[in-house]
Amino acid sequence: MTGEIHEGVHPFLTPEEDREPVRRFRGRLAAPVTVITAGDATDRSGMTVSSIMVSEGEPGKVHFLAAPIADLCDAIDRTGRFVVHILESDHRAISEIFAERRPSPGGLFSGVAFEDGEWGPVLTDVGSRAYCSGAAAVEQGYSLLYSADIDKVDAETLDDPLVYFRGHYRQI
Repeated sequence: MTGEIHEGVHPFLTPEEDREPVRRFRGRLAAPVTVITAGDATDRSGMTVSSIMVSEGEPGKVHFLAAPIADLCDAIDRTGRFVVHILESDHRAISEIFAERRPSPGGLFSGVAFEDGEWGPVLTDVGSRAYCSGAAAVEQGYSLLYSADIDKVDAETLDDPLVYFRGHYRQI
């Protein structure tokens, strides 16, 4: 006897034959972990996002997917601006707070170091960021695909980026 109640199988895991194939395919793509923030001093929002892409050009652009019911979408739609923060492995708690996987009594920004900025709240403990404006969204499947111009970049060296792969945080 191994001492495991369910012999290594999670009791609430969807059976393999019932899992959505596109979601399973997406889960096999390693993705960066970012937090996107938007809003102002009267109404701030943020969300952990791994479905993100950057395109070079004049100007460069950021593209990401978000659920239409997310508070972040309301803040971006209201202001047209947002800040993308690239997380490192020591920012895992921040990621979990903005993914609403970790309790944050007092709201998402309670206990997280930030300053209100022209593009939205800036997480001061996260050094690599893109400040974006001109945000517009189009419906893509069950999500909204946001695209915006990159106005300014703070790019600190990332020694240990946080990555999301097959439902778990990973380190490179």
